[in-house]
Amino acid sequence: MIINNRNTVRALLIGSFVLLNVLLLIGLSSILDFLNTGADRSAMLHLEKQSIDTYLPSVVWEKFCNVGREMEPATLKRIERDYLFSWYVKNKSLETNKKQGIEDFYTQNARLNLYRTVDLNLQNGISIESTTLKHHPKLEFYSEDGQQVVFTDKNVITFQKVYKDKELRTEIQDTATYKVMMLLEDGFWRVRHIKRMLPEPFPIDTVKANPAFNTLGKKIRYHNTDFTIKGINYYPKNSAWDTFGEAFNADTIAADFDIIKAAGLNSIRIFIQYEDFGQADVRSEKMKKLRTLLDLAEAKGLKVIVTLFDFYSDYSLESWTLTGRHAEKIVSAFRNHRAIIAWDIKNEPNLDFDERDKNNVLNWLRQMITVVKENDPNHLVTIGWSDTSAAKNLEDKVDFVSYHFYNAIDDFEKEHAALDKVTQKPLLMEEFGIPSYRGFWSWFGENKEGQADYHKKMQALIKQHHIAFMSWTLYDFPHVPNQVAGRWPWQKNRQKKFGFIDEKGTKKPAFLYITN
Repeated sequence: MIINNRNTVRALLIGSFVLLNVLLLIGLSSILDFLNTGADRSAMLHLEKQSIDTYLPSVVWEKFCNVGREMEPATLKRIERDYLFSWYVKNKSLETNKKQGIEDFYTQNARLNLYRTVDLNLQNGISIESTTLKHHPKLEFYSEDGQQVVFTDKNVITFQKVYKDKELRTEIQDTATYKVMMLLEDGFWRVRHIKRMLPEPFPIDTVKANPAFNTLGKKIRYHNTDFTIKGINYYPKNSAWDTFGEAFNADTIAADFDIIKAAGLNSIRIFIQYEDFGQADVRSEKMKKLRTLLDLAEAKGLKVIVTLFDFYSDYSLESWTLTGRHAEKIVSAFRNHRAIIAWDIKNEPNLDFDERDKNNVLNWLRQMITVVKENDPNHLVTIGWSDTSAAKNLEDKVDFVSYHFYNAIDDFEKEHAALDKVTQKPLLMEEFGIPSYRGFWSWFGENKEGQADYHKKMQALIKQHHIAFMSWTLYDFPHVPNQVAGRWPWQKNRQKKFGFIDEKGTKKPAFLYITN
C-alpha cells in the first residue's frame, strides 16, 4: 500500500512538471509572437475606436494615374487610414495642447513643427477645436520599393473654433489643398511632409438635378404647378416614436395611408432617429423599411416630408463627420424617390439653444443642409422650428420655412402674419393641435368636443389665409416615451390625446375638421 502511494505521488509530480513546462513554452511562444509582429499603435492609443466614434470625413480618391509601381487596394486602404489618423491626432493635439500620438503618425522632422505650435499655443492660452469634412486625394507617386507615396489632397474643407483662455474668439471655415508625402516606417505610414496650398477650382458637378418640387416666390411648386401642403404628422398607432421598429407592418401603414388620403390630405411627415438608424453606419434593415414606407406613400398618392436627426442633440464639432455620413447615406439613397417633398433637417432644434449653445446648433444645421443638398439636389430642404419666433433663423439656407404652433388660437393670425412679413420663402405650419384630455392632471383641458371646435376654427383660418399645414397627429397613443414629453403623468397624458382617431380606432369629432 505504501509503495503504491509513493508511485502515485511520483506520477503526480512528474505530470505536474511536464504540464508546467508545456504552459511555460506556450507562454514564451505567445510573447515571441507578439514581439515579432509588433503592437498596433492605433490600438495602443485607442485611435481605431475613437476615430470610428468621432471622425469619419468624406474621402474620395481620384482615378490613379501615378508614377512608379501600381497601387495595391489593401495598401491604399492602410495609407488612407494612417493619413486620417494623422489629421485626427493633430486636431486633438491642437485642442488639448498635448502631444499624444503625434510621433506615431508623423516622422521626426514633420512633428517638430507640430510640437512648436502646441508649445506656443499652450504658452498663450490658445486652443483650437478643429475637424476636416472632406478630402479629395489624388495619388501622384508610389515608389517601386513600396516605401513612399506622394499625393495631392485637394480642397480639404476644415472648420475651426479658436479659443483664448477658454473663451471662443473666432470660428473659421477654410478650404485648402495639401501636397503630402508619406513614408512607410515600422509597418505604418507616417506623414513626412505636408505643404498647404491654395484650393483648386472645384470641378463642375456633373450630376443633373431633376426636381419635381421647387419654389417660386412664396409658393411651393410641383411640376410647375402650385402645391399647397395639406398634411399630417404620422406614426402608426402602436408604434409612436418608433415607426421603423419591431412593430413595422406594411399592411398597417397602407391602411393608415388610405385613411389619410380619403380624408382629403395630400402629405405626411415622418421621423428618422439618428441612433435608431445606426448613426454613421446606417442599418440596411432600417433603410429597407423606409423605402417600403415611401413606396407605399407613392402608391397611395401621398407626398412625404422626412425629418432627420430626431432626438439628436450633440452639435459638437467632432460629431460633424459622423452626422454627415449618416445624412449622406440616407438622402443619396432616396435622391430620386418621387414621394419625397423635402428633407427636414431637425425637429425643433431651437429648444437646444440654451443648453447646447445657439451658435453650435446653427453651425451644425448649416453643415447638414450643405451635406443634404450636395447629395440630393432633387428635393427641398427645411427645418422644423418649434415656434414662429425662431423660424427666421437660416431662412437663406432653406427652401421653405417651417414652424410649429401650440399657442392660443387667438394668437395664430398675428404670429403667422408677423413671420410672413419678414420672410421671402414659402411658409409651412408643420405642427399644430390640442389634446382631448381633461382629467385629474388637467382640470381645464379640452374634451373631444373642445378639440373638434379648435380644429374647426383653425381650418377656417387656414382656408382664409391659404396656409400650408400639417396637423399633429393621426392617432392617440397608448404609450409615450419619457424623452418626448417628460416622465410625469400630467405631461404624458396630454401627449397621448392629440390624435384625430382614438386608441380603439374610432374617429373622434375632430376628424371632421382634419382639413378644410
